[in-house]
Amino acid sequence: MGFADDHLIPLVDTGLGNSAYLVDLGDGRALAVDASRDLRALRAAAERRGLAVAYAADTHLHADFLSGAVQLGHDAGATVLASAAGHRAFAHRGLADGDEVGLGGLTLRALATPGHTDEHLSFLLLDGDRALGVFTGGSLIVDSAARTDLLGAERTEELARAQYRSLGRLATLPDEVAVWPTHGAGSFCSAPPGAERTSTIGAQKRTNPLLTAPDEDTFVRRLVAGLGSYPAYFDRLAEANRRGPAVLPSAPPLPALDAGQVRSLLAEGGQVVDVRPAADYAAGHIPGALSIPLRGQFATWLGWLLPDTAPLVFVTGDDQDLDEIVWQAAKIGYERLAGRLDGGMPAWPAAGHRQATTAFVTADRAGDRPYVDVRQEAEFAAGHVPGAVHIELGGLAAHTGDAPEGPVVACGHGERAMTAASLLERAGRTDIAVLDGGPAEYAAAHGRQLTEGGTR
Repeated sequence: MGFADDHLIPLVDTGLGNSAYLVDLGDGRALAVDASRDLRALRAAAERRGLAVAYAADTHLHADFLSGAVQLGHDAGATVLASAAGHRAFAHRGLADGDEVGLGGLTLRALATPGHTDEHLSFLLLDGDRALGVFTGGSLIVDSAARTDLLGAERTEELARAQYRSLGRLATLPDEVAVWPTHGAGSFCSAPPGAERTSTIGAQKRTNPLLTAPDEDTFVRRLVAGLGSYPAYFDRLAEANRRGPAVLPSAPPLPALDAGQVRSLLAEGGQVVDVRPAADYAAGHIPGALSIPLRGQFATWLGWLLPDTAPLVFVTGDDQDLDEIVWQAAKIGYERLAGRLDGGMPAWPAAGHRQATTAFVTADRAGDRPYVDVRQEAEFAAGHVPGAVHIELGGLAAHTGDAPEGPVVACGHGERAMTAASLLERAGRTDIAVLDGGPAEYAAAHGRQLTEGGTR
């Protein structure tokens, strides 16, 4: 077939920092690569093009989202293509290095590229003998390579060395071959911020600091040095993907619950997640509720901070998309969704229950409180308020005692800081203010200069 640029449709999940791909095979059929369980964007793209998904390929056992391949196999009869070494417990066509799948004019060739995971495959898309592009998953990504510590610290270096060999193999492809990674900017599977999401082999040979490393040891040092923390749910999703996610008949419901039902669920071990904007949470919330504003990163923080075993009740705003809550939760395996507070937050005090408030202050009103920065280590190192106490949000629940008395809690804008404040309030703290803004605004208001440098 004559493959054109518009035959490849990237589907970017900016919240998780990932790209899935839909490939128009030219005959009314399509190939999906690394699709997540939230298939809304993929299905819309396929419908616009009049395509039926015939193949669903996964480059590896994903740790950051549940795969949509099983669902596509169930709904569309798609053939699932994945590494035979992954020992998936559901119907699929297991592939090994060099295996090819005819797609009707195009060919998909499996390339073993371990490193991010043991069974990782890249998929080279060929039109006859011409290599068009390679779906690199978590091996070669734009200006980096995906992390190698997800199977435990004791294997990090071993897998980094495997990653070195895998990137070296990919670098032997022709310079004009397109690079179509899954992980990109914003992914906790390790990608530099602001990078483009696709590239070419030639461009990566020139600009990727890992591919320009003079030797294997330098490569390993550079890769491992860039590894930061990652969400707790990563430790369980790879196995869930090996077993195969449950097929969902439709969007799971989010029933309306009255205040009494919510109170009962809390007493039985349920968790309340307040998805309203930070300012709304600050103005009044259910005591003990966790603030996670509904935005692209919602799934990341839900999976990092709460167990997947507790029933979840949501407090929502009038104009918030309930399906967005449900699908972001489902794509990381959170299915115990008990419902939402009927009538929103006004229903809680109306039923006679106490609500809590949190101070949400602009930089000029923050006073001389100790400054607690809950951003990631790389963000903190890039510029922070002098004397700031740094506690990453993902680790705060285990370190609430490290926060000083009477702090102003801050991140980049205020959303993560409000989440941090809700964790501190759960630990009994009532002396907290949250900065409506970030370090630059605070420094400007207080006549200070930001400091660079890490916390290690």
